[in-house]
Amino acid sequence: MASPFLTPLDLAQFIRQAGIAADLIPMAVDTPTAPAAAAALGVTRAQIIKSLLFEIHGALLMVISAGDVQVDRRALAARLGVGKKQIKLAASETVLRCLGYPVGGVPPFGHATRVPILLDRSVAREEVIYGGGGDDRTMLRLTPAELQRATAGVWVDLTAALPMPEEMP
Repeated sequence: MASPFLTPLDLAQFIRQAGIAADLIPMAVDTPTAPAAAAALGVTRAQIIKSLLFEIHGALLMVISAGDVQVDRRALAARLGVGKKQIKLAASETVLRCLGYPVGGVPPFGHATRVPILLDRSVAREEVIYGGGGDDRTMLRLTPAELQRATAGVWVDLTAALPMPEEMP
């Protein structure tokens, strides 16, 4: 019986049909987090993008940021004109049901349900970036310009740098 959810094969088909300049990279290890993905690919956390789904008053919004920064909910709330407490990270069940992909493998496009997308400027610092490729053993490689073209996302400033492990107490 076929899965009701999307897979890297569905994402590959979407990429081909939409004419997106991106490659899927099968991985030998799980890459569900930015640090794990960076280590497996041999790149920096700044080159890994996170596709985060937020719920605001029942509406969905995706924010794509680099793996070495954290989305500042105060900045997001100010941009949207709502209170910080009204912005919630979507539950994994919501992500799977609405986007069609599991947390840890969510790509920046090709979702089951189209949602508005904000692109944090942290993503544009690198020439090549890597994101979820449909599951936690597939990565997606593309450029920030192609990400913006493919998602029609709006560039914004929503993040603060995360302390790197060597900076943590």
